[in-house]
Amino acid sequence: MPESTEHDYDVVISGAGLAGSAAAILLARRGVRVALLERRSDPGAYKVLCTHSLTANAFPVLDELGLVPDLEKAGAVHNEARWYTRWGWIEPKPAPGGPPLPYAYNVRRSTLDPLIRSRAAQTPGVDLLLGHQVTGLVREAGRTVGVRASTPQGEREIRARLVVGADGKDSAVAKHAGMRTVTRPNNRFGYLAHYRGLPLRDGIGHTWFLEPDMAYAFPNEDGVTVLAVLPDKKRLPEFREDLEGSFSAFVRALPEAPAIDSAERVSKIIGTVDHPLHSRKPTAPGLALIGDAALTGDPLWGVGCGWALESATWLAEAVAPAAAAPDAAGRRGLDRSLKRYAGKHGRKLSGHQTLAIDFAKSRPFNPAEELVFAAAARDAAMARHMHRFASRLIGPVRFLNPVVLAKASLINIRHRWEDDD
Repeated sequence: MPESTEHDYDVVISGAGLAGSAAAILLARRGVRVALLERRSDPGAYKVLCTHSLTANAFPVLDELGLVPDLEKAGAVHNEARWYTRWGWIEPKPAPGGPPLPYAYNVRRSTLDPLIRSRAAQTPGVDLLLGHQVTGLVREAGRTVGVRASTPQGEREIRARLVVGADGKDSAVAKHAGMRTVTRPNNRFGYLAHYRGLPLRDGIGHTWFLEPDMAYAFPNEDGVTVLAVLPDKKRLPEFREDLEGSFSAFVRALPEAPAIDSAERVSKIIGTVDHPLHSRKPTAPGLALIGDAALTGDPLWGVGCGWALESATWLAEAVAPAAAAPDAAGRRGLDRSLKRYAGKHGRKLSGHQTLAIDFAKSRPFNPAEELVFAAAARDAAMARHMHRFASRLIGPVRFLNPVVLAKASLINIRHRWEDDD
């Protein structure tokens, strides 16, 4: 059966969260007609279980989207941070006379999600279709050419040259397309709660590497701090028996623990006991995945929001010319552009995911990590190097390359000499 050349839109995106809304805006600005589908009917809906942190790699995307002034106005907090290790605190600071450290924002999803979705709805070329849940894909000649969706008005078929799954780790688009999911276990579980009136030293974020347990506290807008614990699963029985007591006891035992007893908890304690790491090939004929639909990282690193925005940008840059071109030329160009997107996605993120999968085994630091983390607690330049990696501005190869390991070794040897003296 020959492929139909008729389509309702150039691109249809399933999921109007961070990745989907960003992709819709960026594609429409490049002349692409976009249907942005959101299964929920409330335009103010947001993702509840999230670290609420946008790492610095997301800042250029936020800037391109025009969201930085709105985030500043909303009170989003620049995400400076300090990290506890067994060698002491790693506290990145700008070099003397140098530029400020790169940053993005800590901001609650209840603020961020409606903001970016509203921006998408206001973008010429984007039709935001609320209450539209994808129930299947339309396929012709071995490629995806649209979606079937359940809507408040009944079932609907929407055709497009490209279908984008931006619908999270349990992506319906990926499932209906039969895309293989590689799943890796996560030997930590996580719970978080929001507090008001919870002071943190220097007013910045804190992360605790307790080997193997983890914790963090991120100040957000409106004086609310998100406090999370990520223990090894061997501690799960005690949390199941007494969640509130175990959560509070875990926090109180942290080095320089936040004073939760004098703060007001303004949310339930929420979390998940199982958060595996998912990876999928991000493209198929006529189809692409972005955000968590393509790759779900370990939440302890707080990278999901940043990668959602970055992958939306990579896709828009790659496919926009072909998606907006006439049908015959558009299809040929789209296949090539999807290949470019998949290649960039793999180059940028596969190394990070490999390290995350290994660390999700809930293990102590390996020897290379010990060298760098110890040196970062003792040396300002190495702390800035750590900041660049934690912000996902550099990859694992640069983070743990031989030159860095040699410098870290010298720093640690010098520190031992000084202690001996």
